[in-house]
Amino acid sequence: MSKVKTAYFCQNCGTKSLKWVGKCPSCGEWNTLVEEVLERNNGKTGGFSKARPVNKPRSVEELQIENTARIQVLDQELHRVLGGGIVPGSLVLFGGEPGIGKSTLMLQLALRQLNMSVLYVSGEESEEQLKMRVERVGMSNPRCFVLMETRMEQIIDQLEAEQPNLVIIDSIQTLHSSAVESSPGSISQVRECATQLLKYAKENATPVFLIGHITKEGTLAGPKVLEHMVDTVLQFEGDRQHIYRILRTTKNRFGSTNELGIYEMQGSGLREVSNPSEILIHTQSENLSGSAIAATMEGMRPMLIEIQALASTAVYGTPQRSTTGFDIRRLNMLLAVLEKRCGFRLGMKDVFLNIAGGIRIEDPAMDLAVVSAILSSSEDLSIPSTVCFAGEVGLSGEIRPVTRIDQRIHEAMKLGFKKIIISKYNKGIETKGLQIEVIAVGKIEEVIHELFG
Repeated sequence: MSKVKTAYFCQNCGTKSLKWVGKCPSCGEWNTLVEEVLERNNGKTGGFSKARPVNKPRSVEELQIENTARIQVLDQELHRVLGGGIVPGSLVLFGGEPGIGKSTLMLQLALRQLNMSVLYVSGEESEEQLKMRVERVGMSNPRCFVLMETRMEQIIDQLEAEQPNLVIIDSIQTLHSSAVESSPGSISQVRECATQLLKYAKENATPVFLIGHITKEGTLAGPKVLEHMVDTVLQFEGDRQHIYRILRTTKNRFGSTNELGIYEMQGSGLREVSNPSEILIHTQSENLSGSAIAATMEGMRPMLIEIQALASTAVYGTPQRSTTGFDIRRLNMLLAVLEKRCGFRLGMKDVFLNIAGGIRIEDPAMDLAVVSAILSSSEDLSIPSTVCFAGEVGLSGEIRPVTRIDQRIHEAMKLGFKKIIISKYNKGIETKGLQIEVIAVGKIEEVIHELFG
């Protein structure tokens, strides 16, 4: 008789337990442990079919670096985020909210790589749905092959037979392996399928992209060990009601995690945004109050974005505070600084803040532009459209310095701005030869005097 080995896994954090308990001992969630079959022991002894090479310790000086050429990606935004191309044998996890455009971006990647064979494994869509997506994108690649399969063993057999140069799995939560007797998407299945794909990628030097689901909290679904197994974790962000999408890197063993890619969702797919500053700044013929331009940095990329603020008298007893793309707690802090240090009575006013384009920025250098936009709306005085801001506001009302100020100044000058207001505590700024006036201030009062007299 075969003996069935089972264990209990937490569906929230992936913790393994030999017995069922009501509360997970690791994450503290209730009723999340589910029994899963690990393996069936049929009396066969374990062992390897062939001898494994024995690794011996070596000195650090004996280690060698293999300069493997990266695979060039025609999508420049994805090329930048990956750190300069795809590393052969790498395993990339690509996550995002439902309907954000994960499958569309990966399909465009498969159709653009004309110089290599690509296998696109789809476990969520039918052939008709995938064909409709291909026609909507408007691209064609005769070396792109599609496989509709969810069984892991069949996928590995096809990979061994076809030997593609790039593999895309859509998605890892739909695959299941016969080695684990549990439903697709469970902790054990995701870990087992990812392990087999990782083994194939490393042994054949073939890059594999895994599309993953996310939970309602916004984190990647599945065991946390999945993020540790892969080489790169990409996150696709953005509001489905807006047209712009942001591609970030939260983990990258082969490059920096500070790079950023921006896409624009169109009817024919995702379009690369090479110069986001020109799109995120609304050009207007007349100056309106409540609008300010911030020179921000997303990773290594300078961007100029428009901050819109509206301050009006509260109709009801409790004033409203609402933000889109900005931290609400930081807004409350800036409002407290304006009331305590500068004497502006904003405690009985509704304040609404919006970052144009629907993107979310967490750069502290936006503080100065946010404060200026709020004061502009509160006093109904417009800010000249040729002025931009780059500075952090402290609790005592001082303007603190920010990093990479030279890149911010050159980006503002390139887009035609005449003035940029920064902190006077930024040192080592070379202003000779610049076609933009750099105004250094130390307190909010100096900014108000410069803008409104």
